[in-house]
Amino acid sequence: MKTSQEEVARRAIKHALKALKKRHLVEEGAHAPAYIALSRPIISQSSEWKEKAENLEMELQQCYKAQSRLSEQLVVEVAECRALKASLQEKETAMAEMEMELTQTRDECSQLKVDLEEKVRALELVLSEREELKAQLQQLTIRATNAEAENKKLVDRWMLQKMQDAERLNEANALCEDMIEQLKVSGLEKLAREQVDGIVRRSEEGAEFFSESYVPSVCKNRINAHEGGCASIMFENNSSRLISGGQDRSIKMWDSSTGSLSHSLFGCLGSVLDLAITHDNRSIIAASSSNNLFVWDVNSGRVRHTLTGHTDKVFAVDVSKVSSRHVVSAAYDRTIKVWDLQKGYCTNTIMSHSNCNALCFSTDGLTICSGHVDGNLRLWDIQTGKLLSEVAAHSLAITSLSLSRNGNVVLTSSRDNAHNLFDIRSLEVCGTFRATGSRVASNWSRSCISPDNKYIAAGSADGSIYIWSISKADIVSTLKEHTAPVLCCTWSGVGKPLASADKNGVVCTWT
Repeated sequence: MKTSQEEVARRAIKHALKALKKRHLVEEGAHAPAYIALSRPIISQSSEWKEKAENLEMELQQCYKAQSRLSEQLVVEVAECRALKASLQEKETAMAEMEMELTQTRDECSQLKVDLEEKVRALELVLSEREELKAQLQQLTIRATNAEAENKKLVDRWMLQKMQDAERLNEANALCEDMIEQLKVSGLEKLAREQVDGIVRRSEEGAEFFSESYVPSVCKNRINAHEGGCASIMFENNSSRLISGGQDRSIKMWDSSTGSLSHSLFGCLGSVLDLAITHDNRSIIAASSSNNLFVWDVNSGRVRHTLTGHTDKVFAVDVSKVSSRHVVSAAYDRTIKVWDLQKGYCTNTIMSHSNCNALCFSTDGLTICSGHVDGNLRLWDIQTGKLLSEVAAHSLAITSLSLSRNGNVVLTSSRDNAHNLFDIRSLEVCGTFRATGSRVASNWSRSCISPDNKYIAAGSADGSIYIWSISKADIVSTLKEHTAPVLCCTWSGVGKPLASADKNGVVCTWT
């Protein structure tokens, strides 16, 4: 396109030059008569020549002026031609760039069309999969409905069976009561006192197993019991056999005299936060961080029940001191639940204003004592769930409750680092125990009263164990063996030994 414009300009210039030459030839032809006249004798035509010369001179000047104008016009036209040529080049460059952009846009459009086709195919595939899933969902819904109906039938049959079992149990209990009355009449009162819910168990007072408690001073066994910490330990009733539960989800039974492991129980789905054992030593109940309670048969080592119903971590559990059948638990869902181990389900739920960290049964099995995060000690009626009384026991959260052997006094420990003794009947403070350096390690640190009701043992965040004399209200011993905060202490029901556990999972026995 540039070549064609240059040719047009050249042709225009050539045409202008030809026009000038033609005009020049015409002017020369016009001047020809003058030249002929000049060839005549000068004397005879002098005046005429003179006049014609002047005219020719004027015409020649006019021709020069016209030629000058034409030259100027030619220069202007050449300059304009050059400017047009530059403008044309710029427009051609812009046109080339626009053509490149158009090509790129077309390529992008083609790619977008390809992507759109792929997306459409993927959408069609997703829609087909959705239809398939919808059909599967409908089938599963039908199966679930059928399963629910079948489950309802099974539950109805199971409830009917349970009702029949309950009727048989009531008949057996009535027969048992008749037998007890007959035994009382026949003078066998001791045997009658030892029968509870048809189970012959050891004497409630445990006089034949009980001996005076001693103040421990020596660590007899140091046991690496659990990984990740040990939050609960206890002894079997009227025995020195130790039971521990830890964050590794296991429950272990130890010979406290040798420190050797005798038995392990598995099946807990979360960390073991508290333990309880029935009075016949046949069942162990564990409170778990999995929101459930687990009940093991000690002889077989198998899980007998999984008690579900709490919606948060279960931090406390206790068994009735009258019957091995009733269990009470507390969780951080602000509920306290009463369970029937024979039936395997909850019989009563008590709502509380504050989360419960610790609880225990009264000796008559009719009252529940609970210690709460708000620092209050509360008493509940187990049958009705009614709050009987409460007292502001501490300024901070209560971490532990320990009932004395005769059931008249309860020990409360708190994050305010105080340990108080309350008369269970009047909820009056009988004594307060503190020590410099004694700091409660966690919201679930467990302290204990000795079986003879003479001493109090409590662990501290510095790894020490402080022992107070209840009568003197003084520290009689400070035990140091743990290198981590002590989480719980417990005394054997036979008077010795004392056991303690810390945050590293180490269990120590003291004599």
